[in-house]
Amino acid sequence: MAWPTRVPTYLTYERPWMNHDLSAYLTPAADAPAASFRGKYPADFFRQPVETNLLAWHLVGGLDFLTVAEAGAARLTDGHPTSLDEWVERDGLKALKVKLRGNDAAWDFDRLQAVAAVGLPRGVELFTADFNCTVTDPAYVNAVLDRVKAALPELWSRLSYVEQPFPYELEAHRIDVHSVSDRCPLFLDESAHDWRLVRLGRELGWTGVALKTCKTQTGALLSLCWARAHGMQLMVQDLTNPMLAQLTHLLLAAHTPTIAGVETNGMQFYPAASAPEAMVHPDAYRRRHGRVGCASLRGPGFGYRLAEIDRPLPLLRAVAPG
Repeated sequence: MAWPTRVPTYLTYERPWMNHDLSAYLTPAADAPAASFRGKYPADFFRQPVETNLLAWHLVGGLDFLTVAEAGAARLTDGHPTSLDEWVERDGLKALKVKLRGNDAAWDFDRLQAVAAVGLPRGVELFTADFNCTVTDPAYVNAVLDRVKAALPELWSRLSYVEQPFPYELEAHRIDVHSVSDRCPLFLDESAHDWRLVRLGRELGWTGVALKTCKTQTGALLSLCWARAHGMQLMVQDLTNPMLAQLTHLLLAAHTPTIAGVETNGMQFYPAASAPEAMVHPDAYRRRHGRVGCASLRGPGFGYRLAEIDRPLPLLRAVAPG
């Protein structure tokens, strides 16, 4: 049988392209007898059908201006939004990820309240709270969540999950986090660079996993499969992906049954960096109506369509030996 030699990458994550099933790479948790990887391939855990029109999550940094008035004289005039209210209105944003301090509960609550005050009247529907790996006691997170639930019920009803409050060195900090995940879905991020750590996280009470292509494509896929087999929730998050990195990022999200869309913030931090790629894949680099798209990806590999992208590359310089 002659196999085609130019196929999309995601079609190769099954037989006959893979030499082994997932049982060669993954081991189920001891307390999950129904989980099995025998005869299973990554494609068995992908979203069906693939979703190429994705809800876009915007990152709200701890130092970001929330309103034009707050920005004041610091407001930029480069044609791009400076403050959160401008971003929400221009891009039609529906989902916000809020960076918190994790060492100042009053500030964290006030920040969530302030972001909600900007987002909710403008149509934002979903929020997440990212405590940024700085918390060491679950009681801290519980107290913030309980205060939000009591004082900000609309925000509470739209809080999708809490992200990585605790140190990312999971093996060194084996904190029981069941009390947090009993309140709100709790997602591993920095810790989840290996499926074995996802397994440990589940034992400690984590209920979800944030996947990132920067942790390697293979690592992300193995974590995806292990997590899905054990009933954990999934998200695909950004590390400010520009240029071609954004395309592999969105492809992972398109194939992953995330709880809601994909985090994508490259257009916040260097919007002009991907201009050549955006000429071919416009929906991948500009959020419209709160969404991004990757339907333009097609052909072999990751579907980059490199021949159509006018990306000038620096010339190689000859280096004299010695």
